[in-house]
Amino acid sequence: MHPEERYAVRALKLGADGYIIKNSVPEELIKVIKKIISGGNYFSESFADRLYTDLQKGIDEQPHQNLSAREYEVMCNLASGKSVKEIADELFLSVPTISTYRARIMEKMNIKKNSELTFYTIKYNLID
Repeated sequence: MHPEERYAVRALKLGADGYIIKNSVPEELIKVIKKIISGGNYFSESFADRLYTDLQKGIDEQPHQNLSAREYEVMCNLASGKSVKEIADELFLSVPTISTYRARIMEKMNIKKNSELTFYTIKYNLID
C-alpha cells in the first residue's frame, strides 16, 4: 500500500505492534499475525536495520515526523497543490479547520509558504 520507509516509523510511534508492506507473501503475513497475537511485534529486517543505523548515527527527527496523522495528511495534500477548500471537501472538514491544520503544520515545521512545504515533501520523498 505505502512504501515502508514513509510509514513504518509513523506506525511505530502511533503504537503499532507491527508493519508489513502490502506486497508481502501471504505466508509472511500469517507469521506476522501469529507473532503479534502472541504478544510480540514485527517490523521487517530492512526496517529494523535502518532504524538501528539511524539510532547509531544519532540522526535527529525530521520536522514532518512530529506531525499528527491528520496534520501529515493535510501537509501531503497541500504539497500536492490542493487548495484548503479542496482538502476540506475531501476530508469532510471545514475550511477553517484545514486552515488551522495548515497553520500548525507551518509552525511545527518552521515553514512560511506552501511552496516551501512542497519542496520539503519532494526532498524527503513524502508524496508521489
